[in-house]
Amino acid sequence: MHAITITEPGGPEVLRWTEQPDPQPGVGEVVLDVVATAVNRADLLQRQGNYAPPPGVTDVPGLECSGRVAALGEGVQSVAVGDEVCALLAGGGYATKVVVPAGQVMRVPSNVDLVTAAGVPEVAATVWSNVVMVAGLTAGETLLVHGGASGIGTHAIQVAKALGARVAVTAGSGERLSRCASLGADVLVNYREQDFVEVLGATVDVVLDNMGAKYLPRNVDVLARLGRLVVIGMQGGVKGELNLGKLLAKNGTVTATSLRYRPVAEKAAICRELETRLWPLFEAGKVAPIVHDVLPIEQAGDAHRKLEEGDVFGKLVLRVS
Repeated sequence: MHAITITEPGGPEVLRWTEQPDPQPGVGEVVLDVVATAVNRADLLQRQGNYAPPPGVTDVPGLECSGRVAALGEGVQSVAVGDEVCALLAGGGYATKVVVPAGQVMRVPSNVDLVTAAGVPEVAATVWSNVVMVAGLTAGETLLVHGGASGIGTHAIQVAKALGARVAVTAGSGERLSRCASLGADVLVNYREQDFVEVLGATVDVVLDNMGAKYLPRNVDVLARLGRLVVIGMQGGVKGELNLGKLLAKNGTVTATSLRYRPVAEKAAICRELETRLWPLFEAGKVAPIVHDVLPIEQAGDAHRKLEEGDVFGKLVLRVS
């Protein structure tokens, strides 16, 4: 097979399209012929040497893919050779073949094409596991999404609206906020010009935060009583000051989660939730993948540059020829 490998920690230029040994399925695993994968910020961190894959996982980047089942490991009965699927990965998606636990393989929503489906598993699993399974967002509540124009942000807006919630987003330009509004966002905050606490007050039931330390005090400020802050990224640093008095007064909750390092069984449980509860929202037209561009996988470095430049709205997909 061929795969994108990282020659050394560094910029996009360290990504190389190289020949690698074909993966073999172990017990309970599946090999996929990859049709497409997608770029996530975690891939950029891994390329820079700041986000190592879990033990025993390939160092080929790529946390999601779509493709066709090529081989089955012992005991796998949930899929058959030739099935068109998408998958949540711990790594390895930037390749022509990838091995993945069978529980993390999902059918493709009926109204999503196979290439586009490559950009669904990571954002879908992240948003659903955190906003619904952890934070328990319900109809009538308010969700604040930081980075509303990102792949996770564009998906979270749609999911929250489909669940009957009010959605507030932060983004860095009027144009990006306008596009968030077109997806259903109700409150638009330009973080370069406005303070989201001043705009929203203490009215937010759930905050989905990709910034970490930088936003921690203000995220607590913006929580309503019984509010839930879920931290899924650390773009703004890893160490912040938490005012426990404010949190206590609100009976609030702060949770931090990582998807990549969860046990296989937990990831499989999330994938079953997606198929049973989220995929019907895709098929009803209430949620749709937002793809900024599709590039050949050999141009993975260009895709990384695009994401780093900050003008991407939604997901960047890499097609495997």
